[in-house]
Amino acid sequence: MTEVLRYAAFTTDQGGGNPAGVILDARGLSDAEMLAIAQDVGYSETAFLVAGEPTNGEVAADIRYFSPVAEVAFCGHATVATAVAWAERHGPGFLRLSTPAGPVSVDTRLENGHLVATLTSPPAQTRPVDPDVLDEALNALRWSRDDLDPAYPAHVAFAGNDHLIVAVRDRATLAALDYDYAALDALMAQERWTTAHLFWAEDATTFHARDPFPPGGVVEDPATGAAAAAFGGYLRDLALVPLPSRATIHQGHDMGRPSELLVDLDEDVETVAVSGRAAPIDESGADT
Repeated sequence: MTEVLRYAAFTTDQGGGNPAGVILDARGLSDAEMLAIAQDVGYSETAFLVAGEPTNGEVAADIRYFSPVAEVAFCGHATVATAVAWAERHGPGFLRLSTPAGPVSVDTRLENGHLVATLTSPPAQTRPVDPDVLDEALNALRWSRDDLDPAYPAHVAFAGNDHLIVAVRDRATLAALDYDYAALDALMAQERWTTAHLFWAEDATTFHARDPFPPGGVVEDPATGAAAAAFGGYLRDLALVPLPSRATIHQGHDMGRPSELLVDLDEDVETVAVSGRAAPIDESGADT
């Protein structure tokens, strides 16, 4: 029997954050079995870990991520959930993960009585989105170019997965998001985007975000660590924040699952650090 744990990532409250399934011992599971478990769990992603023996305080592990419909190369919130779940059972420390998107490290530590996990993403990069593709995306989002914040150019950013990055002028526009699911799903499949990271800048380092996630069969993700990492690389590479800097992303508030993601950026570093907490949804786990 496979023990399935359930955690809400980027929150200390199981009613907030982004739920993830966590399997701390996925040895022997086939691709079909992992997909079936992810479908049964029903969250946007479930993480499957195969860990080695600790060496000098570090654990090397393979990790894979499945949405209910397909494997995903990298998932930030499920990584944070997995690291916290591992630390609760084995103590804080350092996980050196091998993901389909490349190496990812996660450090866990205690802060004010809560475990905090900091993941270091694959190298981040960003590029302008094709204007015609942007128009298609805006049509699917039921927005116009007048809704966009010219201080933040529309891009496709990468830190393990590609994410469309679009900023709006007004918080109310973000709050009222009601997009065409089928149209955005088709466009994202065509462009191979994992989420659309839609945001409003409260100030230079504080952002409110919403992340449609049709490729995962989910209307919206309440906390997206992979998108936060990609967004951090976008902010850094376009010199949109001072460096070094910590950006705070508030996500999930408009769907009733408030989340907080902390993104640390430094000069001359290709990777991005994303930190958050996680709360167990079902501490006893379930068997599949």
